[in-house]
Amino acid sequence: MATTFKTITANDVTNTRTLLHEAIPLTGTIASGTYNDENIKEFSHGMFQSVYDYPYLSSSANHIFDVTHGYSSVSALSGASSVQNSKKINIYNQMASVLVGHDAVGSIQRFDQDGNIAAGGTKLNEAFFLNFSRLLSKDEIKKDTFRMSFLTGGTPAARTDTLTIGDYGASTSYLVNSPAGEYAVLYTSSATPNANSGVGLLYYQAGVAVLTGSIFDGDMGPGVTSGSYDALATGSNINVMADSIRNRLVDIDFNNTVELNSTIYFCRANHNEFNYSANPTYLSSSQIRVKNTTSDNPVSYITTVGLYSSDNELLAVAKLSEPLKKDPNTELTIRVRLDY
Repeated sequence: MATTFKTITANDVTNTRTLLHEAIPLTGTIASGTYNDENIKEFSHGMFQSVYDYPYLSSSANHIFDVTHGYSSVSALSGASSVQNSKKINIYNQMASVLVGHDAVGSIQRFDQDGNIAAGGTKLNEAFFLNFSRLLSKDEIKKDTFRMSFLTGGTPAARTDTLTIGDYGASTSYLVNSPAGEYAVLYTSSATPNANSGVGLLYYQAGVAVLTGSIFDGDMGPGVTSGSYDALATGSNINVMADSIRNRLVDIDFNNTVELNSTIYFCRANHNEFNYSANPTYLSSSQIRVKNTTSDNPVSYITTVGLYSSDNELLAVAKLSEPLKKDPNTELTIRVRLDY
């Protein structure tokens, strides 16, 4: 228990912010057949699929992402004849409510191809949604690192071409008009990113990729040799739609971001401070044990720094890697960092 305290002033405290990044590679084989779909969890409500890195019944399985599909109530695909029509509309509205928000009269706004919602540009009325787990995306996805590749072609055997999309140029051209934070447009090419080549949106803090439903138009569905996205979307349930995009996945690559906030305390021991130990064994019969003669300088060894409240209540303890010798001929500054 400390008996001597020293007040820390504003000049002794500083705050820092550090961004840590981790590369996340996801191979398409995990999502499309490595474990014979034992790592793909379907639910009785049939509104989305969950993808795991191992069979999901395994205790070591980690949740990677969820995949689902939906469309707006104003979509041409919306109608009583469409399979799971109400659920697909609910999925779209739920995602749009969180990621796009509401207009002045409280109506849910729709996803916009170029992100310029107020200008009323081309809307993404039908979309696939990939929700990445926080285990992978952490605090956010790092801008201009997201790349996703798909195989194109009709039947599985014919899928030889690769389509790669990414948030090209997003490090300097991301958008901020979303209630979910920052986001950017996903393009099919890094050479000429523009509204016409935009095929989706990526929400960095939410960890959600939104892909236009017609990304494989005329080239959809596992085992489908011909036809269009419209036919598949109206005639298939959400699980089949999830299969159609999941089975085409080649890989996903991005860097995540962890924001580390720190408060640094500079604990200063001047030459005339902390030269005596607070340890009761430091004294013997009122004599300083480390002194051989009365003319010797006092010596102490600093092993621990305690941070106390204004009421002298211990709040945090920092341990030194090795004791530091302290006497009247030395001054020390110990740097204590609290991360949160």
